[in-house]
Amino acid sequence: MKYHISILLILITGFLTAQDNTNTNKFRQLHQELPTPNVYRTASGAPGHEYYQQRADYVMDIHLDDDKQVITGTEQIKYYNNSPDHLTYLWLQLDQNMRAKDSDTYKIRTNEVSEKSNIWSLKRLEAPDFDGGFKIARVTDINGNDINHTINKTMMRIDLEQALTPGGTYSFSIEWSFNINDRMEIGGRSGYEYFEEDDNYLYTIAQYFPRMCMYNDVYGWQNKQFLGRGEFTLLFGDYEVNITVPADHLVSATGTLQNEEDVLTSEQKERLSQARNEYEQPIIIATQKEAEKREKSKSKKEKTWKFKAENVRDFAFASSRKFIWDAMSVKQTDGTEVMAMSMYPKEGNPLWERYSTKAVAHTIKWYSHYTFPYPYPVAWSINAARIGMEYPMICFNYGRCEEDGTYAERTKYGMISVIIHEVGHNYFPMIVNSDERQWTWMDEGLNTFLQFLSEQQWQTDYPSRRGDAHKIVNYMKGDKNKISPIMTNSESIHQFGNNAYGKPATALNILRESVMGRELFDYAFKEYSKRWMFKHPTPADFFRTMEDASAVDLDWFWRGWFYTNDHVDIAINNITAFTLDNKNPDTKTIPQAIKGITEVVNETERGKTYAETDKSLIDFYNTYDKNKPTKQDREQYKKYTESLTDAEKEILQANKKYYQIDFDNIGGLVMPIILKFTYTDGSEEIQRIPAEIWKTNSETISKVFVTDKIVETVELDPYYETADTDRSNNYYPPKSQTTNFELFKQSAREKLNPMQQAKKK
Repeated sequence: MKYHISILLILITGFLTAQDNTNTNKFRQLHQELPTPNVYRTASGAPGHEYYQQRADYVMDIHLDDDKQVITGTEQIKYYNNSPDHLTYLWLQLDQNMRAKDSDTYKIRTNEVSEKSNIWSLKRLEAPDFDGGFKIARVTDINGNDINHTINKTMMRIDLEQALTPGGTYSFSIEWSFNINDRMEIGGRSGYEYFEEDDNYLYTIAQYFPRMCMYNDVYGWQNKQFLGRGEFTLLFGDYEVNITVPADHLVSATGTLQNEEDVLTSEQKERLSQARNEYEQPIIIATQKEAEKREKSKSKKEKTWKFKAENVRDFAFASSRKFIWDAMSVKQTDGTEVMAMSMYPKEGNPLWERYSTKAVAHTIKWYSHYTFPYPYPVAWSINAARIGMEYPMICFNYGRCEEDGTYAERTKYGMISVIIHEVGHNYFPMIVNSDERQWTWMDEGLNTFLQFLSEQQWQTDYPSRRGDAHKIVNYMKGDKNKISPIMTNSESIHQFGNNAYGKPATALNILRESVMGRELFDYAFKEYSKRWMFKHPTPADFFRTMEDASAVDLDWFWRGWFYTNDHVDIAINNITAFTLDNKNPDTKTIPQAIKGITEVVNETERGKTYAETDKSLIDFYNTYDKNKPTKQDREQYKKYTESLTDAEKEILQANKKYYQIDFDNIGGLVMPIILKFTYTDGSEEIQRIPAEIWKTNSETISKVFVTDKIVETVELDPYYETADTDRSNNYYPPKSQTTNFELFKQSAREKLNPMQQAKKK
C-alpha cells in the first residue's frame, strides 16, 4: 500500500510541476509581457532619470493652387539629437506616397466580388486613376548642397556625411509638391471637397509635408511603413508656416495667426477682439452672408497667412472661400484662456453655428478636468463631409444639414460626438504622444473613454455610442477568429472600431466604475496624463502608472482585457439555503417529506391499503408524532444552552440565514462579482466582490452570503456593468429572457427626418 501511495504522490507532483511551467493562472503578474524597467522608463510607469526625446523645428512656405488643386512647399528642418546615440542617417515620413499608384496600400487589400457589389466596392478593386504621392524636387543641406537620400515607399532616409553626435543638431531643406486628392471620390484623412453648385473647393490639408520619424529608447527609428490605418508617430517642435492661398479664402491652422492686419478685414478683427472676451455664446466673425458673397466673387489675387506654433507634433490647415467663422473664449481653472473656434460652409448651418464651438469649449472643460489644463492658445473645429480627423489645435469633422436647414437627430449627436472626439485628441495623442503607428488603442481607446465621460456631461440622456459595458457585448461574444486582442498592431486588427475604440474605452469605464472606483481611478489617470505630457509613453507606462498611483494590482485586468480575446460570462450555477440548527425542539425546522412519483399516482389510483382494512396492524409507531418535542428533548436542549458561551448564544439568537452561491466562469474573463439580493420583505441589497475571488480557481467558485432576511431572488451584474455576454444565467430563480420580433413587411424607407415631418403638420 505504501508503494502505491508513493507512486501516486510522484505522479501528482509531476503534474503540478508541469502546470506551474505553463502557468495559466489569470492572476499571474505581467512580468514577461512588459519590458524591463531601465533608466529611461521606470517600474513605476514614470519617465526615468535619463529619459530623452528627439526634437524637430520646421520653417515652411506653402502654396495652395486653387485652379489645379496642387500643394507646393519648401521646408527647413532643424533636427535635435537628444539621444545618447550617434546617428548616421535620419528617417522621414512621406505619407502622401500612400496614394502613389504603386503603393502597397492598394496591393495588400483583400477583395471579393458578390451579387451585392456596388460602385464604391468595385472602385476599390484597383488603384484610383490619380497621380498621387510626393514629388521631391530637392533635398539640400544648410549650404544648398544636395544630400544623398533614398525613398522607400512612405519613408525617406537622409544619409549624413558625418554622424550626428549626442546633443548635436542638423539642418536641411526639402522642396516638394503633390496633387491634392478628392476626398469625396477616393477618400482620405485630408484633401479637398468640391461644391459643384457654386464651383468652389473646401480644403482640409494634413500629412502634406515630409515629417521626421520618431527615434526613441523603445524602437530606435519608428519607420514602419504607412499603409493607411496605423496613424502618425511624430516629434515635438516649433513651427513657422506661411500659407499662400486665394485672397478671398479664410484659413485656419495649427498655431496662432501672426499677421491679422494683412489678411483680416476691419470688421473681422473687431469681431475677433469681441470673441476673446466672450465666454457664453460664440461671436460670428465671418458671417454666412459674407461667405456667400465670397463664393461668387472668386478673387484671382493671393494672400499669405502666417502662423506660429510652439511645442506641437504636427501642423495642419484648412482653406476655403466658403467658410463661416465663429469663436468664443474658454477660461480654464489655472487662469489660462483658450480660443474655441469653428469654420464651416453654409451647408453646415444652422447645426454648426448652434453647436460646434460650444462642443469645442465643452471638450476643453471636461478633458482638462480629467487630465490637465489645455496648454495651447486655440482649438479649431472645421466642417468637412464624411470625415473625423485630428491634428494639434485643429480637427476636421463631419455633419451637414438638409437643404431646408433641418437635420436628423443622428446627425446632431453624431456631429457633437465627433467634435468632442477629435478635439479630445489634442490630449491623446497630440500632447500625451503615444505611438499611433504601433498601438492605436493608446490614443483612440483612451480618447473614446474621455469622450464618453464628456458626452454624459453634455446632457443626462446623451445617446453615447461607446462606453457603457452592455454596448460591447455583441462584439465580445462574437466569432473569436474575427476578434483580436487589444494589444495587436494597428494594421493587423480585426474589427478596427470595436477593437481600438470600443473595447478599451469600455474596459477603462469598467475599471473606473466597477473595479477601482472613481476616486482611485481618476487620480491615477490624471497622474499618467501629467507624467507623460509632451512625452512618448508606451502601454507599459500606462499599465504601471495606473497601478503605482492607486495601490491596486491590475495585472489580471490588463491581461484579460488587453492581451486576450476572452469574454465575460459568469453564471449563477446553484444557490443552497442554510439555517443554523439552534437545537431548540420547539422551534426546529421540520423537513418537508419528499413525495415520489409512485406515491403521487397511488393517491388517486390505489385502493385501500392493508393497514387501512385491518386495524390490528396499527401500533405505537403508526400513531405517535415523531416531530413533537418530548420531555427528554427539552432537558437535552437545556443542558446544551447552559454549555454555550455568550458569543455562541449571540450567534444562535441572531437567527441568520446562509446562502451558498456557486458560480461558473464560462467566458474565461475574470471580473468582480456584483449581486443584487431582493428579500421577501421587498427590500434590496447590493454586494460587490472583488475579482480576486477567482485567484485560486478561475473556473468555479462558491461563496456563502449571510443575511438577516429571507432571499427571494438574486441577480448577477444588475447594472449591466461588466459586459456579461449571456444574462440568461445571471438570475436565481432562473428568469426567461424576452426578445421582441415583428412580422416582416417590406416598406418604403422614410425619407423625412423628424424636423421635416414636424414642419408638414
